[in-house]
Amino acid sequence: MSFLVLLLVLWVEKFSALRQRLQRDGFFLTELARLERNDKHHSWWVLAILVLLPVALLALLLHVLEPVAYGLLALPVHLLVLVYSLGRGDAKGSLGPFRDAWRRGDEQAALHVAERDLGLTADDEQSLLQKVQGHLLWEAYQSFFAVIFWYVLLGPAAALAYRLLALAAEHSRNPALQERARQLRHAFDWAPVRVLSASFALVGNFVAVSRVMLHELLNWNISAARLVQNTGSVAAELPATVTPGPEGLLGLDNLWELLLRSAVLWYACFALWTVLG
Repeated sequence: MSFLVLLLVLWVEKFSALRQRLQRDGFFLTELARLERNDKHHSWWVLAILVLLPVALLALLLHVLEPVAYGLLALPVHLLVLVYSLGRGDAKGSLGPFRDAWRRGDEQAALHVAERDLGLTADDEQSLLQKVQGHLLWEAYQSFFAVIFWYVLLGPAAALAYRLLALAAEHSRNPALQERARQLRHAFDWAPVRVLSASFALVGNFVAVSRVMLHELLNWNISAARLVQNTGSVAAELPATVTPGPEGLLGLDNLWELLLRSAVLWYACFALWTVLG
């Protein structure tokens, strides 16, 4: 059933607006703000209420539904939870204004839209483009690959836990709570970001990625964003220097193609696992 859900997710992404209608975080963010205002709750208790409780309720619901009608009643729950757990926004579409400004060679406009749309700042065009490339890799990873990894490995409850932790880490205004959420998310990211990096090696520059992974494979302290940027950049063989203009966008195109090839590889592996299982 898991592979069928993964195929349905692709269909929803391409032909349906279900993701935009389903990904409403207002209730979660309201409860997060309310609990943060209450000084009686320790940060771990807040995370337990906001993350562990809904995950436990989901696991209980699935435990009840899966034996019924050969699991058909659980199928829509799997689909809805997985769609909700995907990242917010469009990783590639959000780069549209930046790409237009860069293509025109308008450095000031590129700096402006990068700060406005992506929250990125830089002192020069070279570092700006590198940050945008890293942003694309990170957003694709945390929006899709990490969620799919945990869904396939442990089911929809793990995928939901990852997204709720990400929301808590991004939107919390309590430093202690934010730090706890980031620590847990870092633990969740450790395995999938390395699997994705290995995928980059198989569909990109194997030797260059292997050199990076040799030093960082067991490094607990490196962030997932930094690792996926390092391995993705060398796998796509990005040029060392670029200038504003159409040629400078080739690196972003190469990264997107690398991500697509990696997604195809993951789906092929999941299909093989399903058949052999």
